[in-house]
Amino acid sequence: MPRPELLARLAVQTAERAQARLQRHLRTIARADGPWVESQGRRLLAFCTNDYLGLAQHPQLIAALKEAADADGVGSGSAHLICGHRREHAALEEALAEWTGRERALLFSTGYMANLGTMQALLQRGDLCVQDKLNHACLLDGAQLSGADLKRYRHADVDAAERQLRGNPDACALLATDGVFSMDGDIAPLRELAALCRRERATLMVDDAHGLGVLGDNGAGSVAHAGLNAGEVPVLMATLGKALGCSGAFVAGSAGLIDGLTQFARTYIYTTAMPPALAAAARRAVALARQESGRREKLAGLIQRFRRGATELGLPLMPSHTAIQPLLLGDAGRALEASKALEAKGLLVVAIRPPTVPQGQARLRITLTAAHEETHVDRLLEALAALRLADAPV
Repeated sequence: MPRPELLARLAVQTAERAQARLQRHLRTIARADGPWVESQGRRLLAFCTNDYLGLAQHPQLIAALKEAADADGVGSGSAHLICGHRREHAALEEALAEWTGRERALLFSTGYMANLGTMQALLQRGDLCVQDKLNHACLLDGAQLSGADLKRYRHADVDAAERQLRGNPDACALLATDGVFSMDGDIAPLRELAALCRRERATLMVDDAHGLGVLGDNGAGSVAHAGLNAGEVPVLMATLGKALGCSGAFVAGSAGLIDGLTQFARTYIYTTAMPPALAAAARRAVALARQESGRREKLAGLIQRFRRGATELGLPLMPSHTAIQPLLLGDAGRALEASKALEAKGLLVVAIRPPTVPQGQARLRITLTAAHEETHVDRLLEALAALRLADAPV
């Protein structure tokens, strides 16, 4: 029997996904202007960006990036441990550690690389990694790459997490969870998970990609929002490309954790450091996020306005009080048609379909930002009302 050919198999799988109306497509954005984007010659009001504080085009971030680029050029030219670690990287790490209440922080090129590297450094074969079933893919991939025994618990179910931990009481254990879940928008029960980890002598890791900048005092994130400290959440990861409007990620924790990651996190050791100019822009974003509470207050008001209006319309709103406001439509085709209908009205709202979400849980993932205005929210609600989504089978 002839050996199967890999590209042919991939083509079959791609065709099957297209036939099921689950194929993903790239969209090129020609220009962005606050919450507005230009795509295929049309100006669209976007409700799908993760730029929660509206900082991505802030003039102070642009000025910081330009100034650093003028001084140091663009690329860092090397990995951090060779000669790529510049003063802007060091200053950003110090700012992130102070903001999150940790001893140290370590920069990574992306959140995916941060989670892969952290788990690969912490976990070994025979260890136990317990995770929420709705965790981001990079947390799941990181556990699998490490060779640890991965056990998943029902979403936000602390009792189920406890059963998984107690199933292997002799193993070194890491419990990892999103702080804010990227597709549902709800917040993990962090206080209860932290108490569980104390009882079971497990290490708690929180991926706060969608909480940093938005939740907690001074925007320090979902961990701060839950009133937890560095001892209760010893491993904290967050990204710079969402509320901070830049790119990259970091892990924050004790000096011992960061020293260990520097030695053993392969995705840190063997990759080129982010451009120093980008680190300069991110450091300015940290300062703005901490100082300008009005952005969070405006965002909170827009979230309340949207939820109130969606409830009055009977829309299939999921129970989220963050900037992520999904409308659960169930059928992937229905979600796709709703997205196309909104685009025809000048609104960009992306349909999220399997395998990103479970079968039967396709949705419109609506995200609000501080760059939006009340009139934008009202326009979205008016367009959604016309789609009669209240009748959607879920």
